[in-house]
Amino acid sequence: MTAVRALAPPPPRRARLLKAVLRISGLGLMLAFVAVLLPVDWMAAVHPRLGLGPFPRSAIVDYLTRSIAALYGFHGVFVWMVSRDPVRYRAFVWFAAVMNIIFGAMMLAIDLHAGMPAIWTAIEGPSIAAMGLVMAVLVASRPRER
Repeated sequence: MTAVRALAPPPPRRARLLKAVLRISGLGLMLAFVAVLLPVDWMAAVHPRLGLGPFPRSAIVDYLTRSIAALYGFHGVFVWMVSRDPVRYRAFVWFAAVMNIIFGAMMLAIDLHAGMPAIWTAIEGPSIAAMGLVMAVLVASRPRER
C-alpha cells in the first residue's frame, strides 16, 4: 500500500514544478551534445585550465570523452520526453530520481578516487544526487489526507 501511495500523482502545483525540474535537467544534459563535436585542440586547451593537467591525447580518451558526452545528451532527451507528462511517466521519474541519487554518490566516489579538483568534486556528484532527491520528493508527494 505504501509503494502505491508513493507513486500516486503529485498535486498539480508539484507536478508543474516537477515538469520544470525535469526540463531544466534535460536541457542541461542535452548541452553535452556540444562536447561530442568539440575539436580535440579545444579540449586540450581547456583541460589544464580546469586543473586537470596536460590533456592525454589518445584514441581511448577521444572515444570516451565523445561517447560519454553523447550518452549524457541522449539521457537529456529522455528526461525531456518524460517531462512532457511526468504524471503519466511517474514510474520513470521515480526510477530516474533513485538512479540520480545513486549515480551522484558514485560520481562523488569516482571523483575522490581519481583526484579531481576540489571544486569539481564538490559540485558534480552532490548536484546530481540533489537533483535526484528533488525529483523523488516531487514525484512522491501526495495531497494531505483529511
